[in-house]
Amino acid sequence: MDGKAAGAPPDFHFYPMDLYDPEDRLHPFPEGATQTGREAYAEMAEEASEPGGVALGKAPRAQEEEVDELVHLYALGGAGEWGSELADGSAPCAEVPEHLPLGAQRDWRGEAGERSCPGWGAAGPGRDLREAYGYAHGRASEEYECYVIPEEEDEDEAALVFCVTCKAPVRALEVSDEHGEHEVTALDKALESAKDEVHKNMFKLEKQILEMENFANHLEEVFITVEENFGRQEQNFESHYNEILETLAQKYEEKMQALGEKKKAKLEALYGQLVGCGENLDTCKELMETIEEMCHEEKVDFIKDAVAMADRLGKFLNTDTDVEITTQPDFEDQTLDFSDVEQLMCSLHTLPAPSAPVINPQAPNSATGSSVRVCWSLYSDDTVESYQLSYRPVRDSAPGKDQAVFTMTVKETYCSVTNLVPNTQYEFWVTAQNKAGSSPTSERAVYMTAPSPPIIKSKEIQSCEEAALICWESGNLNPVDSYTVELTQVETPEASGVTESVVGIPACESLVQLQPRQSYTMSVRALNMGGPSARSDPVTVHTTGSRFPLNQHTCHPWLTVADDGFTVVRSEREAPPKEPLPGNTRFSRCVAIMGNLIPVRGRHYWEVEVDERADYTVGVAFDDVPKEEDLGANRLSWCMRHRFASSRHEYEFLHNKATPGIRITVSPRKIGILLDYENSKLSFFNVDISQHLYTFSCQLHGFVHPCFSLEKPGRLRIRNGIAMPTHVTFY
Repeated sequence: MDGKAAGAPPDFHFYPMDLYDPEDRLHPFPEGATQTGREAYAEMAEEASEPGGVALGKAPRAQEEEVDELVHLYALGGAGEWGSELADGSAPCAEVPEHLPLGAQRDWRGEAGERSCPGWGAAGPGRDLREAYGYAHGRASEEYECYVIPEEEDEDEAALVFCVTCKAPVRALEVSDEHGEHEVTALDKALESAKDEVHKNMFKLEKQILEMENFANHLEEVFITVEENFGRQEQNFESHYNEILETLAQKYEEKMQALGEKKKAKLEALYGQLVGCGENLDTCKELMETIEEMCHEEKVDFIKDAVAMADRLGKFLNTDTDVEITTQPDFEDQTLDFSDVEQLMCSLHTLPAPSAPVINPQAPNSATGSSVRVCWSLYSDDTVESYQLSYRPVRDSAPGKDQAVFTMTVKETYCSVTNLVPNTQYEFWVTAQNKAGSSPTSERAVYMTAPSPPIIKSKEIQSCEEAALICWESGNLNPVDSYTVELTQVETPEASGVTESVVGIPACESLVQLQPRQSYTMSVRALNMGGPSARSDPVTVHTTGSRFPLNQHTCHPWLTVADDGFTVVRSEREAPPKEPLPGNTRFSRCVAIMGNLIPVRGRHYWEVEVDERADYTVGVAFDDVPKEEDLGANRLSWCMRHRFASSRHEYEFLHNKATPGIRITVSPRKIGILLDYENSKLSFFNVDISQHLYTFSCQLHGFVHPCFSLEKPGRLRIRNGIAMPTHVTFY
């Protein structure tokens, strides 16, 4: 299609519409005429039964106009096909409802099928329209070939709330019925509450998981330690048993060797006796044979040999013959000495004394101002029941005077020692103990406690719109390594912690860059090898205008500064000034005092409230301005001086004893002073009437400070830390 359908008016454009969109859909039928097919049929039946015999085509002309309008609207051709049929009233067609319940859709389709509307049937001029709807949305009913528009859910009925009692979402319409007495809340609120509860439970679960993981890791470490200890004990037992077996084998060899030697001696003795006995037997046999031979000899020969034989036989018989066994065959019972073996056996159940522990050096940031954490280690083969930790402070004491030694007994290889002095070094050593005794002493290690918190000098804080200079006292007898300044913006309550830190500050002051027109809370920490100190007492610094204190070291003896720190008073009673010491910064001739302005270039503004009848001098001067000269009498100061005499006011703007010829008609009671480093200018203003008085063009090669002088009794009140007035910004 080219956008224009046949039979449509020339100025009519056809735009395909999404019939399912309730807002953008083109409504061809008025809402008031939206009916089901059954309702339309009943209405037409009533018209047919009205008096006067009005048929279904009561107003044929009106129906014909309506049909023509629909035909032209959907480009269905001329009024010859559908128009003639509908205009004659021969086949009334039910209108398509915009929104129908599901049951109503079913009834309408059924009745439409029964009536067989010519325009919506299987064939006819409206077939193109039906197919267009079917292809566009795929919702054409094949049974009745009629387009069904879906029901849109009522938003009020679909609204859900949450029943706290039943713990389930319910429809808002059901609250008064089943959940009337239950506690209900908005679904979004219940959802947020449930999410918070889930997040809390998840956090607890994560914490429990972390604890269980740590416990599991600890169990694994214990398991490994048990395995290692078992291995060491197994090696220990094996070594001891091997040593015992070697000792027993050695004793066996020694005893067997001794027993063999005794056996040999017995056998040799018995053998000697046996040999002697044999010799005696041989001698006896020889004598018997000789005697027998003599008995067969002649008498004369017998007598001759008998005398000699008798002597020989007498000597033999007189010889003692040892017939007793000198060596017994039995061996003596051998007593074995197992004392050394018993000692070895006992050593299996006796632990050796531990070796000397190794004390660890101090870990960074492990100490506080009153405590340190000392750690040490031990050889893994040693068994220890307890440790004895000793310590003493490291201080320069008199010769021959030892520091007191403190001792603690602990079970672990670490100990937190408390009640110590801040920023002090302590010497530690440790010994290990068990049943066998004590180990040698470990090497000594030096630990240091963290410093005491510094003390900020709140009355000496200097600030401007870009920076602040804060000073503090160390608060420690011994020097520290460095300082850290921590600051938080007061205007940001969501920032609960420190928003910025300036670290590595070597001295007891720091110039901190800040944002204009803000308020900051500042604190200071001191650091050493033991760790940082606690925060100092906080102070609040404002970056509105320039704020500076008065320098008491420059104050003339005749001047006093009130308790507020910004009021200078010269009393009626005066005392002669003391001679200044060489290099002293105190004013001696000019009764003046200087302020400590922050050393930051830019624009600084402050005001001075004066008495109209007082003689005063206000301005700026370098730090090395001669203290024995008047302000404005040299090249190092620029001042405005007022003198009152005989009801006349005299004003001078002095620099190097020179003043311009300027007359002031309205005596100022509040003088504004603007110091502009960028343009090298110093301006004075009458604040009450916003009047510019005078401007110096200065050669500011360095930083200058405010100065105030009273030539006669009176008072000056300095107002600083205030915003610069609008009229001052133009100069």
